[in-house]
Amino acid sequence: MKKTNIKSFVLDNLVPIIFIVIGIFGIMFSGFSATAIANEMMTRLARNSFLVISLLIPIMAGMGLNFGMTLGAMAGQIGLIFITEWGIVGIPGMILAAIISTPISIFLGYICGKILNMAKGREMVTSYIIGFFINGVYQLIVLFLMGVIIPIKSDILLPRGYGIRNTVNLIGIRKCLDNLIPLKIAGVSIPLATFLVIALLCLFIIWFRKTKLGQDMRAVSQDMEVARDSGIKVEETRILSIIISTVLAGYGMIIYLQNMGTLNTYNSHNQIGMFSAAALLVGGASVSKANIRNVFLGVILFHLMFYVSPYAGKNLIGEAQLGEYFRVFVSYGVITLSLVLYELKKKRDKLERGKKLALMQEEDK
Repeated sequence: MKKTNIKSFVLDNLVPIIFIVIGIFGIMFSGFSATAIANEMMTRLARNSFLVISLLIPIMAGMGLNFGMTLGAMAGQIGLIFITEWGIVGIPGMILAAIISTPISIFLGYICGKILNMAKGREMVTSYIIGFFINGVYQLIVLFLMGVIIPIKSDILLPRGYGIRNTVNLIGIRKCLDNLIPLKIAGVSIPLATFLVIALLCLFIIWFRKTKLGQDMRAVSQDMEVARDSGIKVEETRILSIIISTVLAGYGMIIYLQNMGTLNTYNSHNQIGMFSAAALLVGGASVSKANIRNVFLGVILFHLMFYVSPYAGKNLIGEAQLGEYFRVFVSYGVITLSLVLYELKKKRDKLERGKKLALMQEEDK
């Protein structure tokens, strides 16, 4: 019985276990001190957690990993472009960027949700493709319409008179949230204000699960037809989950970029969905079940690997680029592995249910 429990635990937590092993080896060969690693993990935890948490609500509604969160990220970037143009800095600038991103995120989330309702069972791949499509619209707006139809007059405009520069300096809001409440413990800088914002989001998620809408989403996740027969508006509930996720992703992108201090206008959002989904899966989540613990464990393990692997590769074989290739490979590989393990777990659970049913039928005889 114990062997069965250990085997089941290992299979259910295979991805986190693999990353714990990778992290341990990476730390051993990277040459970093404990303080340096702790500082970097605090920074990355504050930078990425909000984005990863935005994935939880669509999973709650049974829609899998919302790769369409990049729509919200693009909305957040548009908000940042406008506050940079208007010269609004600090926390007021961040708040205004969030206000600008909100209606854009709601609109894009609604469109995404409507399309995903037409592609039930294929939400993840569909949301991924929607991200590519909206990215094209975003590029059109930022590259050709800004400066012509949308008035932009500051130095973020390209010399030709329209289009935004490849890189926008966010010096006006750089680390304004992270440094709002400075705290340093044993040489480790802790962005306390950012963690307080993340904590508020976690409390919102916990509260939201208990609301009528949260219960409806869980019911839709379990069985759409039963939920529909119970009077739940299934399609509307699914759309709302995507809208909330997209809005939160927009806010998360603003927090992410205030930490970075630079906006890569045309590329910053490209890998956000992939890396956020990978981090969540590394934390032990699946496409049908995820919680806040998975978020923080995943961000720490995934970004620990990101941080130490180039230096470990350099110290081991004298080639830092190997670590760069490795971490890109892993970010895609972990999603593939998690999806395979999820399908294997479904088959295993189905087989166990079949065995239990057969035993019950034998006992009845």
